[in-house]
Amino acid sequence: MSDFFQNGEIATFHRLKHRDIEELEEELQEATRHRPISLVLPYIPVELQGQGLPRIVEELRNVKYLKNIIVAVGRANAEEFKQARRFFSALPQEPKLIWCTGPAMGSLFTLLAENGINVGDDGKGRSAWVSYGYILALEDSHVIVLHDCDIASYTRDLLARLCYPVAHPNIGFGFCKGYYSRVTDQMHGRVTRIFVTPLIRALKESLGSNQFLEYLDSFRYILAGEFSMDVDLARLIRIPGDWGLEVGVLAEIHRNCALRRICQVDLSDNYEHKHQPLTLEDPNKGLLKMGTDITKSLFRTMASMGYRLTNEFFLTLRASYLRIAQDFIARYEYDSEINGLQFDRHKEESAAEAFVRCIISAGQQFLETPLEVPYIPNWNRVVSAVPNIFELLISAVEEDNKD
Repeated sequence: MSDFFQNGEIATFHRLKHRDIEELEEELQEATRHRPISLVLPYIPVELQGQGLPRIVEELRNVKYLKNIIVAVGRANAEEFKQARRFFSALPQEPKLIWCTGPAMGSLFTLLAENGINVGDDGKGRSAWVSYGYILALEDSHVIVLHDCDIASYTRDLLARLCYPVAHPNIGFGFCKGYYSRVTDQMHGRVTRIFVTPLIRALKESLGSNQFLEYLDSFRYILAGEFSMDVDLARLIRIPGDWGLEVGVLAEIHRNCALRRICQVDLSDNYEHKHQPLTLEDPNKGLLKMGTDITKSLFRTMASMGYRLTNEFFLTLRASYLRIAQDFIARYEYDSEINGLQFDRHKEESAAEAFVRCIISAGQQFLETPLEVPYIPNWNRVVSAVPNIFELLISAVEEDNKD
């Protein structure tokens, strides 16, 4: 059972009781008469081997209020794309598949590059960006919702709660981010628990009062991959092309949406998906790569606000982060103890010490290339560069789907 505490800069919608899913979906069915919803699923072939995707598809079969299901297929060759088409054809909503590495889509990316639009490398960020453009091109939706394809604990209830704050006409938020507990016999979510939240607190200590940092600190699970938003925001926000996707999107939402229209919602009693490895030997893989990209995203955002970031600042931040992280780890140990959970203090401390390397690496990379722009431009700029881009995008998707 959740609490009902409201804190921070954004509204929080709690899971105060288990509501009947049929009743919730009936309200969404009525709401979507005026505010149709498109669901985006960023998919890579390896997810077909996991527990999450078959469960997600089975649950989605019974969801009747979605206007579109858009599957963005990344990292796929021709045979893997055909396999994805066969798999998702089981859905009665007749999902639309975008082959993000297909020949027609590749030609479109080349055209964009020739017109000064860099769409970055294949990945979740580009898949999400292409999907938003495709939904804008279809012109039949008012709400976009996105979640990952590896959620092993997925239920229709998660999707309905994620859609509700933006789709319901009497509530009408512009952006809603999901949050949840990630606990089995131990606590998970190390990057959020041990790194990102302590890092944000350290930035607040080092830089002083800042609304953006307070806003980030208001999210209960800042790296959650699930959110819904008004389709008009999809025209305005730029999309990061690296592991800084979640934090970068929140930065873009902060720039383009009033705080009173931003919320978060408790999606489930528990949440389970695949766990990224913490590879201490290689900072370019797993959670350390994720941590470095997230940190660079934060540094770029703070620099854009006029903060001067120097080597001396990064040294101070590193020390402040490690102290705060160690304090958090102590709290997690006591929380685990009172709840009868397993907790490895040495493993947690070692992870925090490893994450210090992310701050060092991100700081060096930021100072070496301070003008780096890793964001994919927003769709308003793309339309300005290539006025018929939406027609070309629809044609490319259709061409890549031909047998």
